[in-house]
Amino acid sequence: MDKYTVKKYTENDFKAWNDFIAQAKNATFLFHRNFMEYHKDRFEDYSLMVFEGEKLVSILPANRSGENLYSHQGLTYGGLVYNDTIKLASVIEIFKSILFFLSGNDIQKLQLKLIPSIYHQKPAEELNYILFLLEANLIRRDTLAVVDLSNSYSLSKLRKRGVKNGINNRLIIKEVNDFTDFWNEILIPNLAQKHQAKPVHSLEEITRLKALFPNEIRQFNVYENDIIVAGTTIFESSTVAHSQYISGKEDKNELGGLDLLFYKLISEAFKKKRFFDFGISNENQGRKLNEGLSYWKESFGANTIVHDFYEVETSNYTILDTVLK
Repeated sequence: MDKYTVKKYTENDFKAWNDFIAQAKNATFLFHRNFMEYHKDRFEDYSLMVFEGEKLVSILPANRSGENLYSHQGLTYGGLVYNDTIKLASVIEIFKSILFFLSGNDIQKLQLKLIPSIYHQKPAEELNYILFLLEANLIRRDTLAVVDLSNSYSLSKLRKRGVKNGINNRLIIKEVNDFTDFWNEILIPNLAQKHQAKPVHSLEEITRLKALFPNEIRQFNVYENDIIVAGTTIFESSTVAHSQYISGKEDKNELGGLDLLFYKLISEAFKKKRFFDFGISNENQGRKLNEGLSYWKESFGANTIVHDFYEVETSNYTILDTVLK
């Protein structure tokens, strides 16, 4: 355990943290402190930094609640972040050091939501193997509908008909910097009516994040006669264009707005990305599938990638004592 030192992130580590994120093989802008801290009032940040001597070798975005530590609950995905020069044996030792540190600080369980493989710049599933060694419990599995843009894909006849309708109805697609119309006229009313819920990000929050990440957070709206009828918010990383929010006016579905929008995004705006991620269609912690929503995404040529959530006892670090030989 002497080789690696684990410490909690502090405000003084802001630059070191972000510099590390910029060169890691499995990080996105969601791990930048400016993104993580837009909702810092909601969580007790307990992010960790791991050092080998003076060198930062790994980070874990996280928050604490009582005796549990979580891959930061304000982020879509999380887990251990590291660069492409690190070896598997070192990652095992690093994670062992983290569990030892947590156990010594009265944290009994660590819940991790892994980074889906499509977001890796290079293969980075070392932690998946380590969690198997630790006998971690798989507590949730979501399904992402993903189009692999490096391979051939095709739209279903129904989607093609929707695209044609959108063209015939002279719908206009625009990228905009102002989220107000989409949030107030479509997203908030739809979530309230269908799910009795609110967007994860308030209008003020998404506007502030857009100012901080102008190239990574993008808004595309669909208009009929200059009136908004549908839209999507895209979170763009180096390998993936992810649709964070998708919504359209219920009484305007026959216009083909969403079909035309996503056809254009996949075939034009983001055609040079490796993947287009429609996100999940799951409910009840992954145990229910919204079949209609899943089918709609798949009919654009999307296939399934899983997003796994694990729980591990921090005291299990001793299991890793006998792994390396």
